[in-house]
Amino acid sequence: MPLPRTHYTGSMWYTVPMNYKTNLSVVYSCKYHVVWCPKYRRKVLVDGVDERLKELIRAVATEHQADILELEVMPDHVHLLIGIDPQFGIHHLVKLLKGRSSHCLRQEFPQLRSRLPTLWTNSYFVSTVGGAPLAGIKQYIENQKNV
Repeated sequence: MPLPRTHYTGSMWYTVPMNYKTNLSVVYSCKYHVVWCPKYRRKVLVDGVDERLKELIRAVATEHQADILELEVMPDHVHLLIGIDPQFGIHHLVKLLKGRSSHCLRQEFPQLRSRLPTLWTNSYFVSTVGGAPLAGIKQYIENQKNV
């Protein structure tokens, strides 16, 4: 078992278990299940678009110190299990993920410009993982291709 990390807050030392993360003022473990769809739920995330989308999502997540726990791209929607600093905010990360991916994918795949006025819908689903076992949610996302 990994050793816990010790942090100093200015007046006292405290120990953070390895499954928690920390920034300068918060110790946290915030994991979210996020799902979003292309406009009109069109099945456009195929033929290389899906792989490029995964690359873009991973790049944005890395830039913002988010941990992708699971990622699956279906022809008509995206499933993402991600951990993020609560002070950064899941809404901010989703906005960045959808914005960057839409911009890049529409430049690289002209068929996305001709079939859709915008790539993504304005909405998305987000749920905190909370007390649900991570393994169960990961398995659910992994098995999306088999449904």
